Amino acid sequence: MRDLAPAGDASLEPPLETFGLAHRLAAEALGTALLLAIVVGSGIMGERLAAGNSAVALLANALATGSGLVVLITVFGPISGAHFNPAVTLVFAVRREIAWPRALVYVLVQGLAGIVGVWIAHAMFAEPILQVSARLRDGPAQALAEFVATFGLIGSILGSLRFRPEATPWIVGLYITAAYWFTASTSFANPAVTLARSLSNTFAGIAPSSAPAFVAAQLAGAIVAAVAFGWLLGPQRANLGTPVN
Repeated sequence: MRDLAPAGDASLEPPLETFGLAHRLAAEALGTALLLAIVVGSGIMGERLAAGNSAVALLANALATGSGLVVLITVFGPISGAHFNPAVTLVFAVRREIAWPRALVYVLVQGLAGIVGVWIAHAMFAEPILQVSARLRDGPAQALAEFVATFGLIGSILGSLRFRPEATPWIVGLYITAAYWFTASTSFANPAVTLARSLSNTFAGIAPSSAPAFVAAQLAGAIVAAVAFGWLLGPQRANLGTPVN
């Protein structure tokens, strides 16, 4: 996330500003691809080993995803901010912590890298590389779940960055692990993840026809969270008035 390396916090050095655009985009690409490989791969493994027990498969999927996020954010956060998520990038652009042109490039890279991550997961498990999901996740309850999941994710990020930036990887990982279980949608909370998972007809998949409602709910949840937590958490840091180039 942006501000994982705030000025004066030596434990989180080197600061984001020491890395060029190529490094940042590479970090976003690697992190997003690995995240999707974790989500889809652990879903396949969990389903194969659970012998039809969906609860066990979901538990395996949730624990792997949450744990993976802790590692990925810790490793890539000081380089790119470890967004891995267009909704997160959108929020930081709205808050003027990342310039809009760079934000758009981040989103493009996240989308493409997420698809590559899905293909890598398929290859590891000897699945057909090219797939389209048939797993319907329709209805207003599912969309509401994605709104809530994304609202909570953005709130977790902004709150941790405001008060405990060094704990952000753990807070995000723990939140997503919990959200797998308390949301009806199993907490996609990420437009790039949603679109990539529509290309996987496995445990973690979502039918392409279900994806638009998820993405719309995620973006709405992100914007509402940005406004709500922007007010709740008090004045922004002084540097937020100057966009990052």
